[in-house]
Amino acid sequence: MPDTNVAPPIAFIDLDAQRRAIGPRMEEAILKVVRSCRFILGPEVAQLEAELSAFAGVPHTLSCANGTDALALALMAWEIRPGDAVLCPSFTFAATAEVVAWLGATPVFVDVREDSFNMDPASLEAGIETAKRMGLRPRAVITVDLFGQPADYDALLPIARAHALKVLVDAAQSFGATHHGKHVAAIGDMAATSFFPAKPLGCYGDGGAVFCHDPETLDVLQSLRVHGQNNEDKYENIRVGMNGRLDTVQAAVLLEKLRVFPAEIEARQTVAARYNAALADVAIVPTVAPHNVSVWAQYTLRTPGRDRTAVLAGLKARGIPTAIYYPKPLHHQKAYAKHPVAGNGLPVSERLAGEVFALPFHPYLDETTQDRIISAVRDVLA
Repeated sequence: MPDTNVAPPIAFIDLDAQRRAIGPRMEEAILKVVRSCRFILGPEVAQLEAELSAFAGVPHTLSCANGTDALALALMAWEIRPGDAVLCPSFTFAATAEVVAWLGATPVFVDVREDSFNMDPASLEAGIETAKRMGLRPRAVITVDLFGQPADYDALLPIARAHALKVLVDAAQSFGATHHGKHVAAIGDMAATSFFPAKPLGCYGDGGAVFCHDPETLDVLQSLRVHGQNNEDKYENIRVGMNGRLDTVQAAVLLEKLRVFPAEIEARQTVAARYNAALADVAIVPTVAPHNVSVWAQYTLRTPGRDRTAVLAGLKARGIPTAIYYPKPLHHQKAYAKHPVAGNGLPVSERLAGEVFALPFHPYLDETTQDRIISAVRDVLA
């Protein structure tokens, strides 16, 4: 007979719990698209764009195929090109720098702060000077709201303005977060997000969006999204673009998920607060600036001086899944090692890459499961 005392496995992000909570409405929304056969740019796409704009307080939203395309579309609209420098953090996912390299421009890597994992304003200043010394044209900065918390825009925006840099907010992990009550998608010159399934607001495949403030930029983005077409004549191509459309099924999924998103953001605060209260005496827990609201895309701990491999092995033995975001900063990755770094190096990014690990986290994580995770972490770190 099976052992009924064995604890059930824990999902790192339990997407099925959300699916069960949403229920038949989601299935009906998908079937509606299937029945309509309007699979590309159907009416749900325009509806989603309008509702995302209303939610985020941004005049214009353009949906697209994924978060990487969203970043690329923004840079393409600004005509970023070879000889340009785009400042971005090294402690992040590769897509942030990848889109810069796609366009032949140069990513200049900047360090982050230990307390927030986000871009260090002093390192941004150093990175701008590094770019100028190399004969590059500093054109833009891609801030990354890592793990769901907005970056230090009070410090970063004035630096960008002083150097005439465009600001692209990489909100792939932070859509729904706020800075001084303002949604992150409304900060900067443009913002981009991802709807990858594991994101706080995720679809059932790939998806993304770009947010902008004026109709002229939106017109360019719409053209770029569909092969650089003339928006009045799709068979006249007036610029080089991409095939970056969001399909209608994913738009329908996101519309249903957007209905429960505010409640999920609140639930994320509750789970994070409970983790912090229980683990602050055994590890360095994440902190959120008083003027910020994080959407907690990941819950990341640090245990300096501990053997992380042994810690993760101990948690695995107790049935607790973990993940490392990110084990190697971009300036140490083979694909990006040739690109410049700010100042004399990026010591914080390098140190964090060797310390961080993330625990299971999602808005449907019940207290019984939280307690099991907390107990295991405390046991391993005792």
